[in-house]
Amino acid sequence: MNLRFQARPPSSALPAPSALPVLLAPLFALLLSAAAARAQTEASQVYRCPGPPVLYTDAISPKEAAERGCRTIEGTPITIIQAPRPRTAPAGASAPARSGGAEARVEPTAQRQRDSEARRILQDELKREEEKLAALQKDYNNGEPERRGDERNYQRYLDRVAEMKAAITRKEADIAALKREIGKLQGP
Repeated sequence: MNLRFQARPPSSALPAPSALPVLLAPLFALLLSAAAARAQTEASQVYRCPGPPVLYTDAISPKEAAERGCRTIEGTPITIIQAPRPRTAPAGASAPARSGGAEARVEPTAQRQRDSEARRILQDELKREEEKLAALQKDYNNGEPERRGDERNYQRYLDRVAEMKAAITRKEADIAALKREIGKLQGP
């Protein structure tokens, strides 16, 4: 009896040549992610460099940091916000324009004249606004203005009525504001 044994590996021990890329893909992905994590760690290192202005930076390489004598900072990166520059006074203005002293006061007669002029202007404007309000209310006709020829669609008519009512409300608010301003000028 002559038995021959041939040393053949079992079929499950070696993958088929077409399955090799499929099996190596996760290994390559793992290697790439490790390399990316290492690069990110190196790039996110924040260094504190000595000098008259102490410098915090993440824009230098580890080699440059070692040459400059910089130390790494552990933890989260530092955010530095540059403060705005202080405003400088315009040339020739060494003191504030208005001071609480006697130089800033206006003579009582001049102030009365200014107040009377302002009151006159406000009363003229109040009169004009009241005339415009009366015209708007006349056109509004208590919520039933006359329909125009271009308003065959009833919705257009309703929209115009709503706009007229809003305009009347605005005019009434303007008149109330003018009356308040006039009341402030008349004062005690």
